[in-house]
Amino acid sequence: MYHTLLLVAISWRLLAPGSGEAISIDEQNYETYRSTTPILFLNFYADWCRYSQALKPIFDKTADTLLNEYPGQVVLGRINCESSRVLCQSIFHINKYPTLKLLRNGQSAKKEYRGQRSISALSDYVKRQLADPVQAYTGEQKFGKLEVTKAVVGHFRSEDSATALVFKKVAISLRDDCPFYIKLETDRIDDRVVYADDEGYPNDYPGNKEDFAEFYNWARTQCVPIVREITFENGEELTEEGLPFVVLFHHPEDHNSVRMYKEKVEAELMPETSSVNFVYADGVKFAHPLSHLGKTKRDLPLIAIDSFRHMYMFPGTFEDIHVPGKMKQFIADLHSGKLHREFHHGPDPTQAPEVTQPQDGGDDDASKQTAPPESTFRKLRPAKSRYSLLRDEL
Repeated sequence: MYHTLLLVAISWRLLAPGSGEAISIDEQNYETYRSTTPILFLNFYADWCRYSQALKPIFDKTADTLLNEYPGQVVLGRINCESSRVLCQSIFHINKYPTLKLLRNGQSAKKEYRGQRSISALSDYVKRQLADPVQAYTGEQKFGKLEVTKAVVGHFRSEDSATALVFKKVAISLRDDCPFYIKLETDRIDDRVVYADDEGYPNDYPGNKEDFAEFYNWARTQCVPIVREITFENGEELTEEGLPFVVLFHHPEDHNSVRMYKEKVEAELMPETSSVNFVYADGVKFAHPLSHLGKTKRDLPLIAIDSFRHMYMFPGTFEDIHVPGKMKQFIADLHSGKLHREFHHGPDPTQAPEVTQPQDGGDDDASKQTAPPESTFRKLRPAKSRYSLLRDEL
C-alpha cells in the first residue's frame, strides 16, 4: 500500500502541468488514477464555458494546497469534456459544466459536489473524505443479536491485518451509506465480518475478505438496496443523489412485479446503478406522475424513466422487461438523448444525428414546440436554498 501511494504521489508531481494546477486527466490516464488514488476529485469542464473558466484558478489552488498536505492520498483532476467525450458522456453522463464529482477508491460517489466553490469549501470537503469512518465497537452480542443495527462490523485479530485494511478501505468508499465498526479480538482464529440487520441479527460475509471489489459489492448490497422503494417520506433524500429514476409503478397489493423487477435489475442491470437509481413506487399514492404519462392505476404495473426534466415510458408492456437487452437499451437511450430526440422528431433515421454538446451550466431542450411529460419527482427535491452552490454560483 505504501509503495502504491508513493508512486501516485511521484506520478502526480511528474504529470502535473505546472505548479499549483490540477492534473489533466483523459481517456489515456484516467484508469491509472482511478485504480490507484484513494480520493480522486474531478472537475468536468469545457473551455467555452464561462463558469468553467471562473472555477479553474480556484480548483487549481485547492489542488496545490491539498497536494502539499496530503501527498499520495488525494488527486484533483480536471477533464476536458470536449476532448474526452467518452469519459464525460458514456461513463459519467455529464450534462452541465462545470460538474464536480468525487471517487473513493475508484468508486464514484452518487452525489456530485454541490457546495460553495471556494478554496476553503473545496478543501474542507476533501478533508472530510479522509477522516476515519470506522468506529470502535464496544458492545456485546446478546441473544444472538448485536447492539448495533444496519451496520457492518468487523471482528479482527489486529487492526493492521490485511483483512482489516481492506475493511477500512471499503468503509471509506461507503461512508455515506453505512456505519462501520471494528472490534479487536486478539484471541480469534479467523477474522469475521458481518452485517447487522435492522434488528441486529448478523449476516456473515461469505466471500474473500482481502478482495476489495468482492467485499465492496457485498457491503454495498447490504447497506444500500439495489432497488429501493420511493415514498413521499424519503423522496427528498433519493432525489438529492441527482441520478435519474427508473421507476416501477405497481399496485400496492402487487408484490410479484416488484420481485420480478428486482430480479431483473440484479441479474442484468448492475452496471447501470452508477448512472440511474432503480426505484419502485405505489402507483395509487403516486397517481400524479401516472397522470403525466396519460396512465391510471388500471395500467399498472408499468415502468418509466424520470430524468428530473421529463418522463419517458418504457416501450411495450411490463412483461417486456424479460426481453434480453431491452431494459439496458432503454437506459442507454436516455443517456444518449435518443428518448428526448425521438419524442420530438419521431424514430431516429438509420444514421443517428450527432450528439449535441451540453449547454453552459444548464439544460438544452431540443425543441420549444413540444415536450415529453414534465418530471414530477423533481418536485420532491430539496429547496433550492439548501444548496450553497445555487446561492454562491460563480
